[in-house]
Amino acid sequence: MSRWRPPPEKSTALVTPEGHARLKAELDDLWRVRRPEVVRALSAAAAEGDRSENAEYTYRKKQLGEIDRRVRYLSKRLLDLRVVDTRPSDPDAIYFGAVVEVEDMDSGDCARHRIVGPDETDAALGWISIDSPLARALLKKRVDDEVEVELPGGRRGFLVVSVDYPAD
Repeated sequence: MSRWRPPPEKSTALVTPEGHARLKAELDDLWRVRRPEVVRALSAAAAEGDRSENAEYTYRKKQLGEIDRRVRYLSKRLLDLRVVDTRPSDPDAIYFGAVVEVEDMDSGDCARHRIVGPDETDAALGWISIDSPLARALLKKRVDDEVEVELPGGRRGFLVVSVDYPAD
């Protein structure tokens, strides 16, 4: 079994100011807090002797690899990201950062989504990636526009109910 992993798909390099701050805080926490803790625990586990049968050593080694992988990713990604902190010139249309309320045309259910960068999505908050099928279909649409989206569960129709941009 090889350690090689295929590179992830290219994603849009946009981020909101809040998302950028959160990613920087995560990198700082990983580098200054969590990594030193794991290195200390790894050193203690290595001092116990036979590493081939030392579960603590094996676990900490794997944990350190995961932290280092995330640190490498965040370090590179933060350099590539463009922070979008301005409102669009046409606030009636849907662009990056918009909070959009849509109505499912089949069930009549309404949902609010904020279109954010792929690194800051959060399903619990309703934040969807600009790379998602729904966000791609909604871009440049306006209130009362209808969109058809191919989702994993099949083709769905949505009606744009409202478009808003959060205050700075």
